[in-house]
Amino acid sequence: MTWIEALVLGLLQGLTEFLPVSSSGHLEIGSAIFGLQEENLTFSIIVHGATFLSVIVVFRNDILNLITSLIKFEWNDETKFILLLIISAVPVGIVGVVFKSQIESLFEGNILLVGSMLLITSLMLLLTSFAPNKKKDITLKSAIIIGLAQTFAILPGISRSGATISTALYLGIDREKATRFSFLMVLIPIFGASFLEILELTSATEPSAIATSSLVIGAVAAFISGLIACSWMLKIVKKGKLAYFSAYTAIAGATAIYFVVF
Repeated sequence: MTWIEALVLGLLQGLTEFLPVSSSGHLEIGSAIFGLQEENLTFSIIVHGATFLSVIVVFRNDILNLITSLIKFEWNDETKFILLLIISAVPVGIVGVVFKSQIESLFEGNILLVGSMLLITSLMLLLTSFAPNKKKDITLKSAIIIGLAQTFAILPGISRSGATISTALYLGIDREKATRFSFLMVLIPIFGASFLEILELTSATEPSAIATSSLVIGAVAAFISGLIACSWMLKIVKKGKLAYFSAYTAIAGATAIYFVVF
């Protein structure tokens, strides 16, 4: 992997992790364009870790408040929110562990699958235009449903933020609360997946095939683009413009399918 490829893939990871266009789908397409047939575990850990840090920076005040409330050992709105975040991560955690090998087989350059899932993402985003305009809070039931939506986003081409925020809006949850919950709930699976990948990396016998400079460039690109995308997405959802991304994902999905079929 050259430094240019690392830069582009890092930018793709950071931007598309939070914008409702599917980071996994774009990374699959990007890897196919560059001819990178095999995913490098080290690079994956680095860019996801950088994305993890970008969320922490954007939501640093929220996270600090949640941690402060947690160490008080009191049942309040913050500790309830933490519990809902944990519950929402259970479905994707179970699926990720139990079906790890099957999930990995989905990320082998199957662009036809990616294109098809991008079309589903497009439809999902378009339907948010008809979501009820309500101001509900997140409950145990809605946290579980949103968590199941996040599990569906394991498929390359299904946007995680698009699936979780759209589902929350369909349930009538307040737009700002839906976005905040979606972005904070991703911290748990990213941390868990990165931890498992680190364990796998430490037991690997072969060193990373990527130069340190490329890893640094990819990490910095993912972090900066993640900051921009996360902040931008907060404004987009508040203004109710999620459906605008429907056109982009439809074009991206159709283009991917076209080049595979024709």
